[in-house]
Amino acid sequence: MKKSGILIEMENNRVKETSLGMITLAARSDAELFALVLDGVDDAICDMLGRYGITTVVDLGLPSDPEVRLNPAVRADAAAKAARNLNLDTVFGLSSADGKDLVPRVAALLDAPLVMDCLDVDPEKHIARTSQYSGKVLADIQLTGDVVIFGIRPNAVQPVPAPAQPRKMEMAWNNPAVENVGLVSWEDGEDGGQASLTEADIIIAGGRGLKNSDNFSLIFDCAKKLHAAVGASRVAVDEGWVPYAFQVGQTGEKVSPRAYIACGISGSIQHFAGMKTAGMIIAVNKDENAAIMANCDYHVQGDLFEILPELIRQL
Repeated sequence: MKKSGILIEMENNRVKETSLGMITLAARSDAELFALVLDGVDDAICDMLGRYGITTVVDLGLPSDPEVRLNPAVRADAAAKAARNLNLDTVFGLSSADGKDLVPRVAALLDAPLVMDCLDVDPEKHIARTSQYSGKVLADIQLTGDVVIFGIRPNAVQPVPAPAQPRKMEMAWNNPAVENVGLVSWEDGEDGGQASLTEADIIIAGGRGLKNSDNFSLIFDCAKKLHAAVGASRVAVDEGWVPYAFQVGQTGEKVSPRAYIACGISGSIQHFAGMKTAGMIIAVNKDENAAIMANCDYHVQGDLFEILPELIRQL
């Protein structure tokens, strides 16, 4: 029987919903599903993973010391050794901020082929679907090898419950810390901060139409009301209105939220390449000829400085 491993990402000691979507994708095959957990396992985590079809929950046994446990080279080494020891055929990880650091390292250690930012995967045929050329082309890429690895775009697959009774397995990681990579500093996230852009259900983004950094407060205020993440076009980032981490597009983050609200964004092909897979696109723009107006599900033609304050008031 084939075996698939899913690299589980956690947030505030809970399994990320985007990790559950990966399990649903991996379950399309008849493979045995192993959850590879790097940050400790308890009964609640086992129950959650079992609810979506995991048959074996693997605690990779990393130490609690953050200088070791959060070292990306250490995490990759532990995941790669687990893949070898379990004889996994396929490994799935997220194309999130953490995943982009971890998954390619694992692929390198296993000398395995990898496709990142997958929109879909056929786990039986090892075919990944991903976008190319600023989203103008969808490419189906087939991987071959003893182990193949896929980085899945967060929110590309919605989780579907498939109850199972998982067993728990513990592995020991006894290697010393990797000498050529060291953790300089770390800090816990704070409640109420910016939601992860790549994993957000709702994103509200601003562009040139905001005119300056002060006006971006409208976007942030609206995001708080919607429990959404804040995004931006490249113009807004280049002007210094918001940091690069907020940029959506070909040279920024590629996102797949359930709803994407574009405010004062013209909708160039480069920006559209980063958010075209959103479940719903809503545009607010006073230019009826802006490209975003022809590439959205709903639009409001009007002045965002009138519309956003009213939206905030209504919310």
